[in-house]
Amino acid sequence: MRPGEGLDALMSPRSIAIVGASQEPTKIGGRPVDLLRRYGYSGRIYPVNPKAAVVQGLQAYASVAELPEAPDLAIIAVDAERAAEAVEQCAARGVRSVVVFSSGFAELGEQGRAMQDRLQTAARRTGMRLLGPNCLGAVSVAERTIATFSIVLEHSMPTAGSLGIVSQSGNLGSYTMRMASDRGAGISRFMTTGNECDIDIADGIAWMARDPATKVILCCFEACRDAGRLIDALTEARNAGKPVIALKVGTSEAGQAAAASHTGAMAGSDAVFDALLARYGAVRVRSIEELIDLGHAASILLPDRLPKGPRLAVVTASGGFGVLLADAAQAVGLSLPELSEATQRAILELVPFASARNPVDATAQMSSRPDMLQKILSAVVADDRSDVIVLPLPFSLHMPRLRSVYMETLRAIRAQYPDRPVILCVEGPPDALAELHLLGYPTIASFDGCCAIIAALARLQALATAPGESSQPAMAKASPLAADAFRHELGAKRALAEAGIPVLGERLVSDADAAARAAREIGFPVVLKIASPDLPHKTEVGGVAVGLRCEEEVRQAHTQMLARVTTKAPRAVIDGVIVAPMARGLSELILGSRIDPVFGPVVMVGLGGIFAEIVQDTAVQMAPVNETQAMAMLKSLKAFAVLDGARGRQRTDLKAAANAIAALSRFATAHADTVSEIDINPLLLKAEGEGAVALDALLVPHGGPPTHHH
Repeated sequence: MRPGEGLDALMSPRSIAIVGASQEPTKIGGRPVDLLRRYGYSGRIYPVNPKAAVVQGLQAYASVAELPEAPDLAIIAVDAERAAEAVEQCAARGVRSVVVFSSGFAELGEQGRAMQDRLQTAARRTGMRLLGPNCLGAVSVAERTIATFSIVLEHSMPTAGSLGIVSQSGNLGSYTMRMASDRGAGISRFMTTGNECDIDIADGIAWMARDPATKVILCCFEACRDAGRLIDALTEARNAGKPVIALKVGTSEAGQAAAASHTGAMAGSDAVFDALLARYGAVRVRSIEELIDLGHAASILLPDRLPKGPRLAVVTASGGFGVLLADAAQAVGLSLPELSEATQRAILELVPFASARNPVDATAQMSSRPDMLQKILSAVVADDRSDVIVLPLPFSLHMPRLRSVYMETLRAIRAQYPDRPVILCVEGPPDALAELHLLGYPTIASFDGCCAIIAALARLQALATAPGESSQPAMAKASPLAADAFRHELGAKRALAEAGIPVLGERLVSDADAAARAAREIGFPVVLKIASPDLPHKTEVGGVAVGLRCEEEVRQAHTQMLARVTTKAPRAVIDGVIVAPMARGLSELILGSRIDPVFGPVVMVGLGGIFAEIVQDTAVQMAPVNETQAMAMLKSLKAFAVLDGARGRQRTDLKAAANAIAALSRFATAHADTVSEIDINPLLLKAEGEGAVALDALLVPHGGPPTHHH
């Protein structure tokens, strides 16, 4: 089923049954009945309770079978043991969607998983959509459809608006809804998916992408169970022009362990998840505050007022605030361009002792005279050298005189420049902020937060205008690999060479004379390496000799090497010795791939050489990648500048490196059924135009030992 199908009955039901409805408004089964009535849901409400004729003033029914109609939505608020039966009765009655609040399913282990499978079977058999189990349900704010027992609706309904929230975690999602509403952001829809035995987070994203009430989609992820569905949903949101802002929890080791046990789903590698979000147009944030601030700002600025780039202009009444904002801006990669001559002249004519370059310090004069404030601000907003204007207003809105000065000015600016993004760094009375939001001005309390949000808004705009990522090309499964591909590095490199990864001309020899002959033909200097299926860590057993310059040295090195290896690893099977030319290059990379349990084959590139373990400078992507995406991976490395000729170094052949990454990713995808890990360490980079070459490689079959050789 395509993501988002069949959720209308859940999000816009004309009738709702509550199975396990309680007389007590504080109980889990009583809360939805109370909230639906209190907040004025206009559809039909059917409490189901075999022990009561009336529940909270409404006629009750003994079972789902006895309802006067099959409701669009049924809420299941009975304990886990009875939930499966209730879901099966709903399916039999023709109910179109159910929400299962009950917990005690797959998150608790085997017995719980068996009960959860019953729920899934009932839903799949009839096409009824099921949200949960172990979830906090869903809410459509404007329609007053309330299928939740969350305490955040206790005192008031959130304001209706255009932010959609879809969360795997119930409490994280409901906390986000409440906080966003308290900050003045309006909510369209709220959905928490819990154990995701049927409806998953991809369904929520895709449905909201089609929902006219939703402009921006906020997501709280714990884990991804199905990368393909998530990619489809993100693509649909992007095509609909609806930004997806993602908060992924479980990035730390402790957090990941907790997430796995909490949702019964393994958290896929966080770096791959990160890459997937970026590749399909979602912007990732690191905190609930950032999730809400960014979502709210985007909803105010969309559709056409997102900053077109990272250039910021700051107008302030205080030099110190200007410098603080400039520092915060630089820390997140924003720039403060000097304003045009004309703009600077206009400012200095108004306030001769101002600083007009950017940040513009208009001094306290700015707030004492509304006419002057408007002229200064107008000059800065009109200057197209900046993409976005920031105005810090520390306490001004708390003072009635200043508040009226600023409001008057900002109303005039909005009328004069309807399309320019202006963001206010301010905290103030809620009614003042609400007025500003209506005028189209996002407000953010802290300087750092303000700059982080602007950087993210510029990313959203860049993603919206970038060409969309097309879905993965279907890759044919490859013909089986030669037996020696898994046996030793020579076989591994032969297999990779056929796939387009450059390797050196090497020979496998069986005695010292053959080694000397091979060395003469290859050309000195040469390297000798032991070839053995049992010795992935060649250096540890003395199985490498480098820089050999004549036949005599080769014979001697061959004899000594075999003696060393036999002493250190007497049981190892020796296939012979590899003779290879001694290669020189400028830099080393590590290339690799592995099969991720969620994302399938992933490809990795990182800085190689002696600092690799310490620096851990890597980039990952789902495989396959093309040459352009491979180059983007290289550019994302911290060491990229070094590879690209920083400080007068020679430039390395990055194009050859990108080609190798793309070739490896295609090979890993084609052989995903047989190869679990690939390690090319190092890929030697030569000077620009001279290529790259894989000096050592290892293929690990499925079920083989995962090794990290040096």
